[in-house]
Amino acid sequence: MQSKKKQYWTLFLSTFQLSAFTFGGGFVIIPLMRKKFVEKLGWIDEQEMMDFTAIAQSSPGAIAVNASILVGYRVAGVPGALLTVCGTVLPPLIIISVISFFYTAFRDNMYVSIAMNGMLAGVAAVICDVVITMGRSVLAMKRVLPVVVMILAFLAVRVFGVNIMLVILVCGILGGVDTWRREKSRKERG
Repeated sequence: MQSKKKQYWTLFLSTFQLSAFTFGGGFVIIPLMRKKFVEKLGWIDEQEMMDFTAIAQSSPGAIAVNASILVGYRVAGVPGALLTVCGTVLPPLIIISVISFFYTAFRDNMYVSIAMNGMLAGVAAVICDVVITMGRSVLAMKRVLPVVVMILAFLAVRVFGVNIMLVILVCGILGGVDTWRREKSRKERG
């Protein structure tokens, strides 16, 4: 029982701290969640985190909240999912409440403006890190289809201006068909 309480407390505190000290949204918090839950705590493995990231990105809602739900549920079931959601949502809620209360003072403050501009540079660096880390993980699979899909999805959105929802839908279908085909092949081999 004590072990479960400690696990719940660690889940809540981890997501609370990550959310409280992370600026830039879900793409910034994902590598930090990976570092905490995969590398430091060892509660989930690298592939699961990649899967959670893909699901969180393609699901409606905030990526950070979606990812925290998946990690919390995987580690401690429904109570874990509820705790990680609370841990992820509370810091922005508190910060926004404070900022809205003192909005006029924050809006005109030169130091706050400078700090926000500095944070933008940090956010850009972390997003680049996410792209490199996830791209490296996809390339490490030594499978052609994920690499081709990644390149074609990028080209479709960036070069040809295809609607992102269509790209997500097509990628989901391709991934589902590929998984089904590999599972069928694996079962046939015994």
